[in-house]
Amino acid sequence: MHWIDWLVIAVYFSALVGVVWWSSRKQNTTEDYFLAGRNIGWFAVGASLFASNIGSEHIVGLAGQGTSSGMAMAHWELHAWVMIMLAWVFVPFYYRSGVYTMPEFLEKRFNSTARWILSVVSLIAYVVTKVSVTVYAGAMVFETLLPEMSFTIGSTYIGPFWIGAIATVVLTGIYTVFGGLRAVLYTDTAQAIILLIGSAFITFFGLSKLGGWGELVTICKSNSEQFALWRPMSDPDFPWLGILIASPVIGIWYWCTDQYIVQRTLASKNLTNARRGAIWGGFLKVWPVMIFLVPGLIGYALHQKGVDGFSIPTEEGVIKGDMVFPTMVSSLLPVGLRGLVVGGLLAALMSSLSSLFNSCASLFTVDIYEKIYPGQSERHLVHVGRLATGVIVLLGLMWIPIMPMIAKGGLYKYLQSVQGYLAPPITAVFLLGLFCKRINSKGAVSGLAVGFIAGMAKLTIQGMAGAGKFADGSMLQFIGDYNFLYASGWLLVSSVIVVVGVSLMTKPPLASQIENLTYSTATDAQRKENRDSWNKWDVIATAGVLGLVLAMYLYFSFWLK
Repeated sequence: MHWIDWLVIAVYFSALVGVVWWSSRKQNTTEDYFLAGRNIGWFAVGASLFASNIGSEHIVGLAGQGTSSGMAMAHWELHAWVMIMLAWVFVPFYYRSGVYTMPEFLEKRFNSTARWILSVVSLIAYVVTKVSVTVYAGAMVFETLLPEMSFTIGSTYIGPFWIGAIATVVLTGIYTVFGGLRAVLYTDTAQAIILLIGSAFITFFGLSKLGGWGELVTICKSNSEQFALWRPMSDPDFPWLGILIASPVIGIWYWCTDQYIVQRTLASKNLTNARRGAIWGGFLKVWPVMIFLVPGLIGYALHQKGVDGFSIPTEEGVIKGDMVFPTMVSSLLPVGLRGLVVGGLLAALMSSLSSLFNSCASLFTVDIYEKIYPGQSERHLVHVGRLATGVIVLLGLMWIPIMPMIAKGGLYKYLQSVQGYLAPPITAVFLLGLFCKRINSKGAVSGLAVGFIAGMAKLTIQGMAGAGKFADGSMLQFIGDYNFLYASGWLLVSSVIVVVGVSLMTKPPLASQIENLTYSTATDAQRKENRDSWNKWDVIATAGVLGLVLAMYLYFSFWLK
């Protein structure tokens, strides 16, 4: 790292401190702290949706997956079409309901038990998955780019991995605690720009070193089975049918029902800005394939070709995929740009963590604490939210020692497999709840409970099978090794059967319980408000996003033919 690189990073952090200070001046109510006073424009909402999604686990993990499995993970990065669903299908109900959190919406539609289940499971899932993989990925970046950053306390050596992990978690926690969602949203806007510029430079310089896009395609064609977008049914990891089943399930859960994401749209000035923010976020979401996944392909090609001595660390002759992006940053970029990209990596890490911390604080304060201790003042609830954020920071630090075990098999694949076990029951309950007025609270609670228990059972058995706890050929070994894509589909089917079955066997909900909360029970005034909130430009922008997704699919479906 040159002094100019450090200067670029220092300028970035100085700007960050300024935004946090400005944002912290008005944080007296829960609406200010958790939803930024519901006064955010569409540009900031969309940028925050994108930056909150694209964390260091995406930059590091996607490049690693590009190297090891080619375009197989591109399906998860082409979920811009799901964000269009968020804009047109889900946002109108969420925004008009005036809720702070997704569990709060479930309580309005069903009952408090459904709210409690989703709140507790969401908090556990955030700490176990998002905190762990995000911080681990960021720490790996520090280890590769800043190997000289270390010190010794007594006889204990503290290396760049631990310094980077602890420093970023603590700093992000501080600015989230004091700035609230307003600080998260506005810093996310700047971070989204840094992410795009930094990763675009990696792609540009990588292709320049390699000899252009044609050379990349030629090298990838030599191993087309590894790099194809669609894999045959015989593929053990990414069969095309499993992709078609699991990817939409995970996408709808993540983009349309997860507090971590939907909270950004709830902070909008009005329904128009909420919808346009989701559409703008969908446009940004189209590009990670090119600027995060493709660099992994480029890294593989540079390594195979031996360009200018470019070499990625290997383990037992196999490329360590999660080291590809940091290696490209340190090997390819000139002074100054290297600092910008490192700033982008820090931005990605801090953006994801800040969004996570604020969402956890919202869930705990609104869905748990206020239920146990009702009637508290607004200022008191803001203090509780800040305290909850601090606790999440500590839990994130406690997860650091086990991150290497969590990351085995690739960060991004691990993340998607765990989400594939968490998503099905939530996706089923939200979709059925919005589109079928016959679904009642007993059905929703049963579906959530059964789905979560089954999903966690699969995850536990999978971990034990991987550790060799079961005999080969046994039923438990079969369940543990069963493809996570198909398992996600079966979990969805079982959750739907339970929700529908229990609902039909019990009394239907009263008309007053579902008024304005399903599509068939929306009032004429609601329908008019929804229609008045969009115009032809929203439709044109939506068509543009869907067209870009279709173009990406068409090209990469045949690019190695």
